[in-house]
Parts: sequence; structure tokens; C-alpha cells
Amino acid sequence: MKRRGFLAAIGMGTSALAIGATTDKKKTVKIVQFDANGNKTGVEEVEKIVKSDDEWRKQLSPQQFEIARKAGTERAFTGKYAETHDDGLYHCICCNTTLFDSKTKFESGTGWPSFYQPIAKENVKDKADYSFGVRTEVECARCEAHLGHVFDDGPRPTGLRYCMNSASLNFVPRGKTT
Repeated sequence: MKRRGFLAAIGMGTSALAIGATTDKKKTVKIVQFDANGNKTGVEEVEKIVKSDDEWRKQLSPQQFEIARKAGTERAFTGKYAETHDDGLYHCICCNTTLFDSKTKFESGTGWPSFYQPIAKENVKDKADYSFGVRTEVECARCEAHLGHVFDDGPRPTGLRYCMNSASLNFVPRGKTT
């Protein structure tokens, strides 16, 4: 009897996961806009960017496509921004949405660029990831590019570590435009 109840619970849990895994069908999203110095210029309702895999492949390198569009991960200490300490802004490699400010970047020792917060919470979205246990995936809110994962072992003031893939980001020095 207990086994049947356990198996039923597992089945219900799997169904709940499948139901919860629906794709967001909204056609627009509110994105916070920033100037080249990282100053907020406003909030804009913009069209979500949706492209086919073939369209993304034409725009991105094979590594960028595998990571940003297929939720891959670069090897630790291999990404071009893991050791970057320059002053600037990090944008989505797919749609150029501003995601992180270098002022929130810190040395996590993990081998990936790590930030304690996004430049605006509206510009990223969290999503449950069950690929290796339970984690929280971070995506670009505008184009749903896979950026990395967020963990609760970061520094103050947030206690969060946004562990990002360099291949999903484009760094722009402060004051320069893209």
C-alpha cells in the first residue's frame, strides 16, 4: 500500500513538472533600457525575439549557439570574460539586451564570470532546471537565451551568484555603444 502511494506521488510529481514546463507565450516583455554608461534611461515594452535555430546559427558562432540556444555550458576557466576586470556592461549575445554591470562582478573562484545581481531584474528571468538535480537557470528575458545559473552562495548585498557563460555575453566598455 505504501509503495503504491509512493509511485502515485512520483507520477503526480512528474505530471506537475511537465505541466509547469510550458513556454511563456507572451509576445512582448518590459525591458529596462540603459545608456552606454549604465544609467537607466527608461522601461520599454518590446517585442520578444523569436527566431528559428537556423536563423540563430547564422548569427552566432557554433559555441555561442550551443550555449545560448541549447543551454550548454563552457568549461570552467575557458570563457573570455572569466578573468575580465574592465569597467563596462555585459549584454546578451543574441539580442543585445543589457544584463549585467561590471560593478557587480566578483571573483567566485568557479571559473565563470559571476555577478551578485543583474543590472535590472526585468532583463533576466529565472527558470527551474532539472538537468542536474534542481537548479535555477537564468535566461535573457527578451530572447530567452540561456545565460547560466544563479546560486545562493554569493557575496553581500544579495547573497546571490549569477554564474554566467562568457559565450552568452558581449562585454562593452563603459561609455562605448554597441
